[in-house]
Amino acid sequence: MSDQLTLPAEARDRAGKGASRALRRDGRVPAVVYGEKKEPLSIHVEEKLLSKMLSTGHFMNSVIMIDFQGKPQRTLPKAVDFHPVTSRPIHVDFLRIGEHTKVHVAVPLRFDNEEASPGLKRGGVLNVVRHEIEVTCPADAIPDYFEFNLEGLEIGRSVHISAIKLPEGVKPTIINRDFTVATIAGHKIEEEPTPGAEVAAVEGAVPAEGEEGAPAAEAGADAKAAPGKEGAAAAKAPAGKEAAGAKPAAGKPAADRGKK
Repeated sequence: MSDQLTLPAEARDRAGKGASRALRRDGRVPAVVYGEKKEPLSIHVEEKLLSKMLSTGHFMNSVIMIDFQGKPQRTLPKAVDFHPVTSRPIHVDFLRIGEHTKVHVAVPLRFDNEEASPGLKRGGVLNVVRHEIEVTCPADAIPDYFEFNLEGLEIGRSVHISAIKLPEGVKPTIINRDFTVATIAGHKIEEEPTPGAEVAAVEGAVPAEGEEGAPAAEAGADAKAAPGKEGAAAAKAPAGKEAAGAKPAAGKPAADRGKK
């Protein structure tokens, strides 16, 4: 069960942004207490003490006794506002509760015996699906955390809410299914191919129909095309020579006639 913390508080004389800034400059944090059908109470608390309580990790699940004018008031933190740059607390909301009032809280999770998980040993990764579980429980019996055991879990296995026994009076808000809390994720090791298997597969491959005849047909076509080109060249060459030699033969008689 979460510890009960006591936080001294003083009344705020003024409201508004200007008054709140002045309180923060003095190391105080404005706050409000409401609920139980009573008037809201405007207070301010010490920033250092509040920050120390926030650092415990379970402040939001703890019963905070607000010591105001010698009259402690049982409360549960509902919201904490932080400065966007400095991350200092700048405002807190507290809800008044009775001693046996049932409250709705988010309880953090812990995972133990990671070294005893075969899946994690082989390189698996703990995939946390839920970091908190929302439950309803009595205000005086709020759990600090829920603990899950990872011993014996292999890759691919899941952890469900049914893996733990909840304390008496504590019930999860999801009641219609056994929801998953975490899984052991990872890749299974694939077998490497046997050396030479790929070469044997290539050598034993059967060629497709027509693949062997295609190169032969192409070679034959080239062989037929080559003589045809040579014959055409040979035919053109003699014709050109004859034509070139015919012109001088026809010109000789003309020259002889002119001499006579």
